[in-house]
Amino acid sequence: MKLLIALAAVCIVFISSQVVVGGLLDDLLEKVQTPSTRSIDEATAVSGLKEALSVGTASAVKLVSKENGYFGDEAIKILLPEKVQIIGEVLRNAGFGKEVDAFILSMNRAAEKAAPKAKPVFVNAIKEMTFQDAGKILNGGDTAATDYFRTKTSSRLFDAFKPEISSSMKEVGVARQYKAVTERYLSLIPFGSLDSLDLDQYVTNKALAGLFVMLGQEEKKIRTNPAARTTEILKKVFGK
Repeated sequence: MKLLIALAAVCIVFISSQVVVGGLLDDLLEKVQTPSTRSIDEATAVSGLKEALSVGTASAVKLVSKENGYFGDEAIKILLPEKVQIIGEVLRNAGFGKEVDAFILSMNRAAEKAAPKAKPVFVNAIKEMTFQDAGKILNGGDTAATDYFRTKTSSRLFDAFKPEISSSMKEVGVARQYKAVTERYLSLIPFGSLDSLDLDQYVTNKALAGLFVMLGQEEKKIRTNPAARTTEILKKVFGK
């Protein structure tokens, strides 16, 4: 019974940001004892928590994987690398903004093509989740689950993304666009210099940063919006 209460408590806090630390135990016990949760067994509680995580991660991956998933969202759009920003400014001022825009678009398209690689990594992280991990989510803030995934999956996501990013960048012509931009710049400023730039690593890091931004947004939806609980088990475990 104690285990059931603990599991249900984790589930409730994951989808509701309204529970405060003061009076936490009384609030959770009251929720656990409501008619909608009294009959939930331990397996269902665990499944509900993991499905909540599955729903949030799947939604985030779907959002960034679609066309303009990155490019059309100003919060995660991949912009010019810092080393190239001065080049972009010079070219735009000289009337070559189209070349700059084509380069930016190609980086975002590469990220969108690579994004589906995140799904199996998140699935494995959910399977590996321990009761200690659940406790951190319980005691954490609005993005506690996102923080869990960032800690558990960042290195694996990078390893999964980078080869796909490299392949996608070749497919959409990122290197070609970058070459066109830099050559145009050097034609305008013959004595200009260019620092070395690992485009694959840059786009990979930016793609992952954007993915976690979207994951955090999806987590907040599940915590606060009943409409985000899209399956029967989520409604059963989390419904009031």
